[in-house]
Amino acid sequence: MPRLKLTLAYVGTTFEGWQSQPGGNTVQDALEAALAKIADEPVRCRSAGRTDAGVHAIGQTAHAGVPGRRRDVDWRLALNSLLPSAISVLEARWVPETFHAQYSALGKTYAYSLWPERSFCLPQRQPFLWKCGPLDLSLLRAAAGELTGRHDFASFMNLGTPVAHTVRDLRSIEVAELPPAAPGLPGEIVLRFTADGFLKQMVRNLVGCLVLAGKGKLSPEDVRMIRMAQNRARAPETAPPQGLCLERVDYGEDGLGQDRRQRVCGPGDDG
Repeated sequence: MPRLKLTLAYVGTTFEGWQSQPGGNTVQDALEAALAKIADEPVRCRSAGRTDAGVHAIGQTAHAGVPGRRRDVDWRLALNSLLPSAISVLEARWVPETFHAQYSALGKTYAYSLWPERSFCLPQRQPFLWKCGPLDLSLLRAAAGELTGRHDFASFMNLGTPVAHTVRDLRSIEVAELPPAAPGLPGEIVLRFTADGFLKQMVRNLVGCLVLAGKGKLSPEDVRMIRMAQNRARAPETAPPQGLCLERVDYGEDGLGQDRRQRVCGPGDDG
C-alpha cells in the first residue's frame, strides 16, 4: 500500500496528547479521522513520538498507508481542509513502504520555553511557556554540561511505557536567551535538546532539574549524582507540559533515515 510521510504542527493545549484514546480527543484521532474520510476507509498512522497532553509540535512526523486509488490527491491540502485549526499538515510526501516515522528517525530536537518572571507574562505566550522565575544562566549551563553525552537516563524517565534500555545520546543542550518583546520585559529562555531518542517525559524531567540548578538549588555535582543514581526518585519534579515543543525529527538529507529497530528507539521513545 502506498505510504505517506506527514510533517505536522499542532497546539497541544486542547488535546489529550498524540496517542489515540477512547475519548477521541487526541492529535492521532483527529488525523486518522481526516485520513479515513479522504481514503474512504479506515487509516492508521504512526508518529515519531507520542507527545503528552498539552505538549506542542512544529515538526512532528507521522506515516500512514493509503489506498493507491487516492495517489492523485493533494493530501496536504485535503487534510488541512478537514483537520481542526489547532493541527496543520506542513508537508505530505510519498515514501517507500519501508519508511517508519519512529524507527527510521536518526534523532529529535525538543525545545522548552521558560519565562524568567512570575508576576507578569505576555498573554499571547502563556500557553507556550513555564513561568519559572529568575534564573542564573551560567549555573544552568554548567549543570547542562553534566547531562550531555551518552548516559543512562533512568533518573529522568517517568514510568508508564516499557523500553529495551534507558541509555540515550543527548547530543546537545542549547541555552538561548531571546530578545525582550518590549522595553522593560525579560527575554524568554529556550532550552533546546537534541538526542538520538528520548525516554518518557525525559525532556520535562531534565528541565525540572536544570531550572533548580539555575536557581542555585542544585550544583553541577548534584546534577551529575542525580544522573548517575539511575533512580527516578532522586530527580526533581517534572516540568509542566505547555513549555515543551517537538521541533524537528531528523531523517538525514534524503528525509528517509534508516531502520533503527534494533538500536535505540522503542515503544516509549518520546519527550
